[in-house]
Amino acid sequence: MEKPSQKETQISALVSAATREMLERHVRASGVKKGHLVEQALQHYLVALEQLPADVIVHPKLVVTRKSGEAMLKQARTGKPTKALRELMR
Repeated sequence: MEKPSQKETQISALVSAATREMLERHVRASGVKKGHLVEQALQHYLVALEQLPADVIVHPKLVVTRKSGEAMLKQARTGKPTKALRELMR
């Protein structure tokens, strides 16, 4: 993590308009400085990537194929839980 003696450096990154709006809303609502929020978020994320197993990291965006997406929609429409879900919820 950050040590008080570390010097700051500037980085530049392109983000989506939606991400920028979320950042702006949080900054306005909380009074937290953008730089501090970005620093904390990056540290939190990077430490999690280092310390947690890859299979427990839930990414904010999920990419599926057309075939798997259609299968997910079909399953969602039936409204019936799978055997695996029932066992998990016991």
